[in-house]
Amino acid sequence: MSQLQTAENTPPQEDFTALSFNNVKYSYADNQSPAVNGVTFSVKKGEFVSVIGHNGSGKSTLARLACGLLEADEGEINVLGLDLSDRKNIFEARRHTGIVFQNPDNQMVASIVEDDIAFGPENLGVEREEIGRRIEWALDAVGMTQFRHSTPTRLSGGQKQRIAVAGVLAIRPDILILDESTAMLDPRGRREVIEVVRRLNKEDGMTILLITHFMEEALLADRTIVMNRGEIVMQGEPQKIFENGEALLTYNLTLPEITQIADRLRSGGIDTPPCLHPEELARSIAQCASDRGLTSLTSPRLSADSGEKRGAWDIDIKNLIYTYSAKSPFSARALDGVNLHIGDGEFFGIIGHTGSGKSTLIQHLNALIKLPQANKKYKPKKLKKGQTPPTMPELTVGDYNLADKKCNFLSLRADVGMVFQYPEYQLFAESVFEDVAFGLKNFFKDLSEDEVKERVNSALAAVGLDPAEVGDKSPFDLSGGQKRRVAIAGVIVTRPKILVLDEPAAGLDPLGKKEIMELLHKLHAEWCRTVIIVSHDMDEIACNCTRACVVSDGKIFDCAAPHELFARYDELISLGLDVPLTAKICRELKKYCIDIDCDFTPESFADAVICLFEGGESRA
Repeated sequence: MSQLQTAENTPPQEDFTALSFNNVKYSYADNQSPAVNGVTFSVKKGEFVSVIGHNGSGKSTLARLACGLLEADEGEINVLGLDLSDRKNIFEARRHTGIVFQNPDNQMVASIVEDDIAFGPENLGVEREEIGRRIEWALDAVGMTQFRHSTPTRLSGGQKQRIAVAGVLAIRPDILILDESTAMLDPRGRREVIEVVRRLNKEDGMTILLITHFMEEALLADRTIVMNRGEIVMQGEPQKIFENGEALLTYNLTLPEITQIADRLRSGGIDTPPCLHPEELARSIAQCASDRGLTSLTSPRLSADSGEKRGAWDIDIKNLIYTYSAKSPFSARALDGVNLHIGDGEFFGIIGHTGSGKSTLIQHLNALIKLPQANKKYKPKKLKKGQTPPTMPELTVGDYNLADKKCNFLSLRADVGMVFQYPEYQLFAESVFEDVAFGLKNFFKDLSEDEVKERVNSALAAVGLDPAEVGDKSPFDLSGGQKRRVAIAGVIVTRPKILVLDEPAAGLDPLGKKEIMELLHKLHAEWCRTVIIVSHDMDEIACNCTRACVVSDGKIFDCAAPHELFARYDELISLGLDVPLTAKICRELKKYCIDIDCDFTPESFADAVICLFEGGESRA
């Protein structure tokens, strides 16, 4: 671990301030409202501080100011005794401060993973042998050792994020800043990265500034800071912050889900105290049951899924195989015999660990990746005598046969809209209006200018953006949440029959996630026949999807309704996934002989518990 040499008059280490802001203000050139407005706070050396707030509250700007990527308009920023207002101190401060961004592509600099991780230490003049040790340690810390010689461009979004974290860990910073750096990771990856961060904090004394929308991550910190419209509005111990639910709501944040469940139980007559962990809530429910003389409770079983639904816009996939960089040293099998049916009218979820093949799978649905036999130059290989012809993949979407060279792929892409994992990858035009209108003009060339304007404005309004306010702006000047909405608007403007979204709510604040999902349900109810979402958020899947499939190592592990799928607790955990919060509570309750069967939404769980208690009798 690198150590900063301090002056003789440095206070004792336990009182040494690692980072301090004093009345700091910062405004972006095109925005009159300050992104950071009079912020004052300090972080002690070795302290773990989490920062939460709605999208656009100033969190990311705060992080960039802290490591010298932005220069404050007013106020003072001090990093390990270095005043950042003096530009001579910037480089020295950056030697001891590492930042991991939300989008890992912003940090990738090399064509090979180990070279990317070595970049930072090499620039700091670290000896070659030590660089090798740091590469091994950093890769092992984020669970990516096997990808040491891979090329970053061939990795999934979550795998890239782990490499970005490893690259910063390799410089062994004294202050580590994570700006939503676990947003795109699968649950196992998120746990591993956070565990590394906690270990660095506890064992090596690394100072941590964690910007996050995951409340369970914020709870791990020594202190939580809440930002709203560029200002710090609350700070203190995480437990006390999250117990003050009414205040959080006023700052466009939502209550932690477990708090919502406890509140619903109390309104149903079950006196559960404020809880922040599944074990606590399960224990309090069991105590309430014991106080009422209820010793063994079992809720009625939910009926099993009635089976696959069929309709005009079914999706059928058979024997889908795909290999990246086939016949090259970087060959990687992404899909390995996928068979899947998605029924017309479903709100379907796709889950799986990082690199499982989820994104590759959905890119086949509108032929962004074509089946081999659909390519113009494809010719079946001549078979030798007695040789069995290979089994070719099949894929149909409604009446479209994607294995047919003559398939109208332009029309297909108008009917199957795709929103990518990183919305900025879809934005390219000079203005928001032009960006949203692009697909519309290409798919429907006979529309008049007035019709185009009406449909673009309607699409922007549908995603919660004011056309008059953002229409003429560059999409690249918008916040991350606004970019996500513009990307969705650019797809729904064509009114596709099937809407496919890769991590649609990742990186958004809790309120933003809720609004996006409400929007998707509204579109689904009004005109979009089928919605397909890829997500690492198991609660999101449980609360929104009619069915979901689990992709593991390029194959379909299971496909079922959420209440059936998440009942396979141990198997999902073994695959590197997570389960909804309610499933964790149900698992804990079984230790107290309370067996709850629900669809794992907070409402159904709380209602099932209340119903059992109202029964007022013990059950064997």
